Amino acid sequence: MPASGQARGAWGWHPLDSRWAQRIVDAAGVKPGELVLDVGAGLGALTAPLVRAGAKVVAVELHPGRAEKLRRRFTDAPVTVVRADAADLRLPARPFRVVSSPPYGISTALLKRLLMPGSRLVSADLVLQRQVVNRWIEHQAPGANRWSRYYDLSIGIRLPRKAFTPPPHVDSAVLHIQRR
Repeated sequence: MPASGQARGAWGWHPLDSRWAQRIVDAAGVKPGELVLDVGAGLGALTAPLVRAGAKVVAVELHPGRAEKLRRRFTDAPVTVVRADAADLRLPARPFRVVSSPPYGISTALLKRLLMPGSRLVSADLVLQRQVVNRWIEHQAPGANRWSRYYDLSIGIRLPRKAFTPPPHVDSAVLHIQRR
């Protein structure tokens, strides 16, 4: 059992394989110098390829042990580790992107926060449960029609369950969000 006192399953943690993380970052087209949030950064599966792409990364991780490991892993990289709950996350005041594989349980809260009025979100590539991605693309998620005036939503890479360890019980895909 981890230092948090909760078993891995209680946190719903399914780390992304590094090869799939690289594919997601490549598909996102991150450019050097861009500010990118990695929400639910875990141990840095997406953070590492974001750094290699030249991004300035804000790695957001709630779990205290993983947040500390992130700090140690990326001490000499342009990474700021923030230990915070996505529901309380203060968004940057300047334009930013998001490339992340957040816990599936926070998908709706995270999307609402990223798309709220005044957000400076430029684009996002979020690994989510495929069913959630489909609902957003088909404008069936609560508020999706309102946000579709400002953002284009599309489906990106589809990930097999084996892209995670342990594999989740649901299929996953990347929800791509682009400001119009």
